Amino acid sequence: MTASRVLRGKGEASEGTRIRVREAAAKVGYVANRIAGSLSSRSVNLVGVVVPSISSFVFAEVLTGISEVLKSTPLQPVFGVSDYDLDTEENVIREMLSWQPKGLVVAGLEHTDAARKMMENAGIPIVEIMDLDGDPVDMNVGVSHFRAGYQTGREILKRGYKRLGFIGTKLPLDYRAEKRLSGFKKALAESGVELADQELISQSSSLLLGRQLTEKMLARTPDIDVIYYSSDTMSSGGLMHCIMNDISVPDQLALAGFNGLDLRHGLPLLTATMNAYRFEIGKRAAGLILEHMTPDYIRVGKIVEYAPELEIGDTL
Repeated sequence: MTASRVLRGKGEASEGTRIRVREAAAKVGYVANRIAGSLSSRSVNLVGVVVPSISSFVFAEVLTGISEVLKSTPLQPVFGVSDYDLDTEENVIREMLSWQPKGLVVAGLEHTDAARKMMENAGIPIVEIMDLDGDPVDMNVGVSHFRAGYQTGREILKRGYKRLGFIGTKLPLDYRAEKRLSGFKKALAESGVELADQELISQSSSLLLGRQLTEKMLARTPDIDVIYYSSDTMSSGGLMHCIMNDISVPDQLALAGFNGLDLRHGLPLLTATMNAYRFEIGKRAAGLILEHMTPDYIRVGKIVEYAPELEIGDTL
């Protein structure tokens, strides 16, 4: 009973006893059985987090923000990856909720009907993050990707560019990139302009792919004067192609991306972008879980919006 009180951090025990119990536990490699403990509390000290990828800088920063907030609490984040597939996401959400976590954070607003129904009936705080363009299950923290694309398009047209191209990855599975493209096209349509060329592929973003697709687009449509990329990783690869082939940026070709990644600051030119507030979104989502975590939880429907601003840099 004394060991149980010490290891659970509940009840009274002298400092000497606590030290002896912890030393003994460390010596034998003891790990508490959380499943047994959860039978009485009906939940575990976990917060489920579902993201499309952990190989991307984008979601790594989101996870860092969540971990930053939770590290000072008894809660531990547990991550699941959907790989941009809604059926996979449904299975991950089902597995997460089967453990009765204290809360659930999910990237995006698009889900299968079954996944949405599970979250609606979970009885815990649900926070959908990264995107505001849709109908959230409960709480929602993110940016409007449609407006981000629209604002970028307006700014590019204002600067006099006429021949515009778009290069996007993980399409059509990346709904947020798809929304940015839709907003971008709307800004162009309002000014009577159409995309001169576009390259949409299902592969993940990389510097090499950015170089390759930029080369491919310029070979096909050499008179393009600006390319809007779905990510900073891709626009950075595009910049590398221009530097390697003596294409003056932005005089001969302007470039713009999205996400505000730190890697841009290590390049010869600072690429144009929009900050998507990934770290801040992760922190705010975790904060909402802590704020609304109650035994008899009722959905609160809170929305927190971040408004990204275009950073011109040296390439636009």
